[in-house]
Amino acid sequence: MSLSVPGSMQERANWLQAQGGLEAAIAAGHFAEQVTMTLSEALVLGLMRQGVTKYLAIFGHGSTELGEVLRVYEDAGLVRTWQFRNEVEMAHAGTALRWVYGEVCAVVTSIGPGALQAMAGSLAAASNGIGLYHIYGDETTYGEGYNMQQVPKPQQGLFQQITSAMSQAYTLHTPEALRSALRMGASCVYHPFKAAPFYLNLPLNTQPQKLDIRLDSLPTVPTYEPTIPAVDHNLLEAVELLKSTSKIAIKAGGGSRPFAEELRSLAEASGAVVVEAPGSLGILPDSHPQNMHVGGSKGSISGNHAMQEAELLVAIGSRAVCQSDCSGMGWPKAKHVININADPMDVQHYAHTTALNGDIGEVVKLLLAELSKTGVGNKADWLKDCAAKKGEWTAFKADLYAAGAVNDEVWQGGVMTQPQAIKAASDFCKKHGAIKLFDAGDVQANGFQVVEDDRVGETITETGASYMGFAVSALIAGGIAEEGKYSVAFTGDGSFMMNPQVLIDGVEHGVHGTVLIFDNRRMAAISHLQLAQYGNDYRTNDGVAVDYIAMANAVDGVFAISGGHCAEDLSEALEKARAHKGLSVVHVPVYHGENPVGGMGAYGNWNVGNWCKDVQDKYLKMSI
Repeated sequence: MSLSVPGSMQERANWLQAQGGLEAAIAAGHFAEQVTMTLSEALVLGLMRQGVTKYLAIFGHGSTELGEVLRVYEDAGLVRTWQFRNEVEMAHAGTALRWVYGEVCAVVTSIGPGALQAMAGSLAAASNGIGLYHIYGDETTYGEGYNMQQVPKPQQGLFQQITSAMSQAYTLHTPEALRSALRMGASCVYHPFKAAPFYLNLPLNTQPQKLDIRLDSLPTVPTYEPTIPAVDHNLLEAVELLKSTSKIAIKAGGGSRPFAEELRSLAEASGAVVVEAPGSLGILPDSHPQNMHVGGSKGSISGNHAMQEAELLVAIGSRAVCQSDCSGMGWPKAKHVININADPMDVQHYAHTTALNGDIGEVVKLLLAELSKTGVGNKADWLKDCAAKKGEWTAFKADLYAAGAVNDEVWQGGVMTQPQAIKAASDFCKKHGAIKLFDAGDVQANGFQVVEDDRVGETITETGASYMGFAVSALIAGGIAEEGKYSVAFTGDGSFMMNPQVLIDGVEHGVHGTVLIFDNRRMAAISHLQLAQYGNDYRTNDGVAVDYIAMANAVDGVFAISGGHCAEDLSEALEKARAHKGLSVVHVPVYHGENPVGGMGAYGNWNVGNWCKDVQDKYLKMSI
């Protein structure tokens, strides 16, 4: 051990702070030799090398050793830990911290039930390509008998098997394996195009074990150079297709989000229209004449028209998710596909594909360079046709918003429809630059049809897993981030009750944001689906009235009010909520029923329920 490095953890943490942090101490050569410390301390320092200093935690007997290390290092000002009351909520907050603010954190739980809950919540990160660390307590390695809260089955390494099924995972059975674990973790969490949660399983007995380690050997954040196709055959073929085809649609998947500028340039240069996925809202400004809005099983009049009529599909950063792709039958007239994707599997999803495998931004630049040599024509009629459909969609939305209050049996009077309330709240967010966070369900489905974003990031809608309770939990990230932004969680009554802990944790962690509850006393998305498929809804509602305003106001620090029964009332309530420098709740009763003005409608196909045979028969006839 270097003589200049203190021997105890407490002294070492304070010394590191005085040195200017771990990297400064490494640069000064203090860790060119081995240092003796526990695995838990080495892990915290190893994550620090990757820029991870924020921990979201629910401690238990499976994490007391790690908790003590975090306590000492937080006292020294080198890390920070935020405690939570529910592991699913905590996982969502960690996901949002990376997704919205770009900050990588570690989610810490105990053994067993807490880990399973956190892993369930991590489905949102896995489905949306969000990288962060999950650290779970695990059973001891000696096998002295069943460990309390482990999976009660006489089989080795069950949590390694479970977590490995979701993403990449590593069980630190041997303290000296830390370097390997963190190298694998870095490649997963910081993956250039398919980041994901990485699960570190920490056996109870290896956490306090001592090891001799060179801290300067632990892996840092990896760097990746953008890749481009090695040969230009497919590139030139794609250029010819863009020139010769008169009806072109770009499907902007979630992977296109970082490349909005390049995608817009490609659309304008090629004469293509752009169909957004729910996760790529704002990839073009909503008012851009070539932005056809969302397409898919819900979609829009204009977006789905473009999908139905396009003869060339340009898929960019898309996984062809079932709802966004109408379960594989969203492009009935497409004869060919240009697929731009860094993932070698996803780029080959469709038949008749010209695959451009590489960094999206770099590949699009190559296409633009070729297109600039000759330009393209023959797109005027297509653009005019699509513009007419977009006008139809715009007029349809305006009629729904202007329809006024609708009488509702549950509320015994006239209330706003979901689209009307979402529109008023969306306009409020645009006025104040607030981030819109959408929860799963009917609010989410109507939401991505209603919002009119001008740039990526104005809306975060977790459509990858469609996880109820995500939005309200994601609010907490604003209290943890270095520069948190005022945000509004758009949630239904059902989704809110999945993670109501935000009422406490949001206050505890200094969140400035609003939970906006659209209350129709049911799981309306499923009710609508059941009615559309079978003519009856079944077990998607209850008869229990809840006073959400009283519930929220019972928590010290929360400001809760009614959103009223019209757009003006709701806008006024949202202004009051924003003025509260903390967590606020606005409750809005909304209509549910068969009146067609109550929802935005559906425009595509989906392989569910009694639609399956028809959709599958059509899918098998698709040329791509």
